[in-house]
Amino acid sequence: MFIKYDNEAVRLTGRWYKEENAAVTSACGSKIEFSFYGKMAVMHFNMEYNEHPYPHLWIQTDEGVRTEAAVDRYLRIYAEDNGPHNVSVIYKSGMEMQQRWYDPLVGKIAFMGFDAEKPGELKSNNKRYIEFIGDSITEGCQVDFGYNISSDFWPLNAPFQNDVTATYAYITAAALNLEPLIMGYGGVGLTKSGCSSVPRAGLSYEYCCDGHPYELPEPDYIVINHGANDVYSDKTEYLSRYKEFLEQVSKKHPGARIFVLGAFCGWCHEELADLVDEYNMNRDSNVVYINTYGWIPAEPLHPGRDGHKIVAEKLIEILRQY
Repeated sequence: MFIKYDNEAVRLTGRWYKEENAAVTSACGSKIEFSFYGKMAVMHFNMEYNEHPYPHLWIQTDEGVRTEAAVDRYLRIYAEDNGPHNVSVIYKSGMEMQQRWYDPLVGKIAFMGFDAEKPGELKSNNKRYIEFIGDSITEGCQVDFGYNISSDFWPLNAPFQNDVTATYAYITAAALNLEPLIMGYGGVGLTKSGCSSVPRAGLSYEYCCDGHPYELPEPDYIVINHGANDVYSDKTEYLSRYKEFLEQVSKKHPGARIFVLGAFCGWCHEELADLVDEYNMNRDSNVVYINTYGWIPAEPLHPGRDGHKIVAEKLIEILRQY
């Protein structure tokens, strides 16, 4: 039987919006979970407008090892017994240059549902949520630099080099037993739009993509890491946009504790510390500024897996206090 994406046996976490026949996301880190009975489940994805190289997924069954696969019209899960079985699917990586904001969405995941003997019952998720807002670093770009399928056009390598689950964000959430909500798009800053036509952070934050507001669970914690893509902007504009963004995020999630990470490259880190102090004083807020300057080298701009682990270790130690 076919079990649609909105069945109780399915849970979607992250930046999804729902169409009649599919749940759609363009944000790496978004997750599908479902439960089924039987020895096989066949996942259905709407591949209209998707182009090579297809986005990559992490697929995990019954909390076993993850397997990487490119999304396709049908993907099968096979088990040795009749279950119940629980499946987790994470949007691991995509090509940054593919359209992920305006229709038609080329770099999307559009999950329709799955075939199985019958739906199972998902285990409840009682974890609190932590949202990470950032850019290509938060998206996990080039954590596996060197895995190439093209030497002439580097964006084609992105699905093979990128991995959102290897980032400081995902590692930190796992260590603190929190559920991560990820918004990271390559090239995006507080002062500039990014790759795949994604608008600057203040204009894109409240949407899954153009015209589709997101409906996330309410996060208890929010971590903002913007600045690496703003280094060629005027500092006054950057700081002004940062203050606007803090106000926007605070209004959207008034109960969340907000953490501001200085850019790992160190740009504007002293001025940002002063801005957060002023913001807290004028609004009786408790935003926490974390100076990351010197945690990792400024180059390469995109840390590898080891660089993300170093950042995560330092960030976990600080966040444990809260």
